[in-house]
Amino acid sequence: MPQFKAPLRDIRFLVHDVYGFAKHYAENGHDEIDNDLIDPVLEEAARFCENVLDGTRVEGDDVGSKLVDGNVITPPSYKKAASAIRDGQWIGICSNPEFGGQGLPHSLGLIFHDLAESANQPLCAIFTLAQGSMRAIEAHASEQLKQTWLPKMVSGEWTGSMCLTESHAGSDLGLLRTRAEPLADDRYAISGEKIFITWGDHDLAENVVHLVLARLPDAPKGPKGISLFLVPKFLLATNGSLGERNAVTTAKLEEKMGLKSSPTCVLNFDGATGWLVGAPHNGLAAMFTMMNSARLDVAFEGVGLGQLSYQGAVEYARERLQMRAVEGARFPEQSADPIIVHPDVRRMLMTQKSLVEGCRALGYFTAMQLDIALGKDAAKAKDANDLVALLTPICKGFFTERGSEVTDLGVQCLGGHGYIREHGMEQLQRDVRITRIYEGTNGIQAIDLMRRKVIGSDRRLLNALLAVMADFFAANRSHRQGVLVKRAEKAANDWSALTDTILARSSDEANLPMSAAFEYMEYAGYVCLAWCWAKMAVTAADAMEKEGADKAFLQAKIDTALFYMDRILPRTLGLEVSMLADTKSLLALDDEQMFMP
Repeated sequence: MPQFKAPLRDIRFLVHDVYGFAKHYAENGHDEIDNDLIDPVLEEAARFCENVLDGTRVEGDDVGSKLVDGNVITPPSYKKAASAIRDGQWIGICSNPEFGGQGLPHSLGLIFHDLAESANQPLCAIFTLAQGSMRAIEAHASEQLKQTWLPKMVSGEWTGSMCLTESHAGSDLGLLRTRAEPLADDRYAISGEKIFITWGDHDLAENVVHLVLARLPDAPKGPKGISLFLVPKFLLATNGSLGERNAVTTAKLEEKMGLKSSPTCVLNFDGATGWLVGAPHNGLAAMFTMMNSARLDVAFEGVGLGQLSYQGAVEYARERLQMRAVEGARFPEQSADPIIVHPDVRRMLMTQKSLVEGCRALGYFTAMQLDIALGKDAAKAKDANDLVALLTPICKGFFTERGSEVTDLGVQCLGGHGYIREHGMEQLQRDVRITRIYEGTNGIQAIDLMRRKVIGSDRRLLNALLAVMADFFAANRSHRQGVLVKRAEKAANDWSALTDTILARSSDEANLPMSAAFEYMEYAGYVCLAWCWAKMAVTAADAMEKEGADKAFLQAKIDTALFYMDRILPRTLGLEVSMLADTKSLLALDDEQMFMP
């Protein structure tokens, strides 16, 4: 059973050496946040996730959440964990101090999220959804709604949910039918059914504040006719205390492949009282305030579960004795050598390590751009927003695809024991699978990247990221790790040329961009990780020269960077061939020819 140990050396290396968070914060309005504050936050987050959250993961999967007489009952250990989350003020770590939050930068909060996802991903969504809900309310709701609902959401006394999907309207939200009828006093009666509502009901908080997409009577058809409403599980009395139950009920809990402890609800709204958030018919824009941050959160679900799977695989490979090393017995005093000596097992472990640590590096860079985007420098904020817009679908899609790959390798490293429930590895593979569907499937992320972010901006957003990469390449080609830098630079140049080819051919081959979109997203992720690994190799080599350097750790970074360039980055070659292939074979079959019994 893998026991989570926070990868603090890796995190500190990124935070202090690669990215210099303290300097970054000083430049972006948080000069009070220095290393003396950052390190205790990292250490307390690690302690909390190792000692509080990690112990609830297995019981949560074994017991699951259940619907009993219309009420959702969660695993017993979750109540203590939820109380500890509230007491530690983890939900409001990045929230506005005006409403009781700690006001820390988004990037620092994301590190807690990174750790927590490894410890217990199914539970974590309860506070990430609350954080996303709070962002949407603060950005778009009236002052009265903010003052009424945010303080207790920030404290963790109340949680939040995101109610988008209907049985006939998944990714195409323009088809939704939930209705909102105006009442007196700026209230609305919300009626309809929503499905796949994560943590839509539970017994871990006093109230659940639902953000619901619905249509007003005069709404135009399609996505431009959607409004956003705040609809609580319990209404409030005049003094602000909990009042009567709103007309929101849980019809069923979905029976799922994974996330057994995370209640996925079908919610019925039967004339439930709600309040408009933002302008009428502008609900989708308001909801995307929540969804865009949630997409980076989901990306780190892939990283977090991959991290735990990798740890479990390494621990097992060090202890499991099977056969002898190729070059002869490595431990002749034992009956066999540990499987970590075998090249194929090394291939799996190094693949896990290079992907998890590379994704973490790219994710932290993206989170830093979110810090800048929220700053007061308008020009810097615009540039950062451009980078976030491009990188969000790459991170969400690529990280979660790799999360599935890494957890699959974790099962494979353990062989038959990996497939057996008692070892805990198969749960990670089951739990991570939803991340490729959450917050817009990865196919939707790929379409967004290709259609809106690359073609829609006439590749302006891509050029912005390539310019950041180019500055690094120019400054480090002559570095003693310059060979790795040049390999990453070639990958970036190839990405640029590939994009030009797709754009040039798209005028004559209308289906080419969308047929290539998913592989383009994958390609983009591999190139971005090559850049990150080159940065880490350069930083590690420089750090090796300092007194007291952790040379074994730093050398491992350099060696892993080389492995990535040698064994992972070449995946882009096959992706390019596939992307540029003629689309005729893709579209040749009639619908009826797909299956002919």
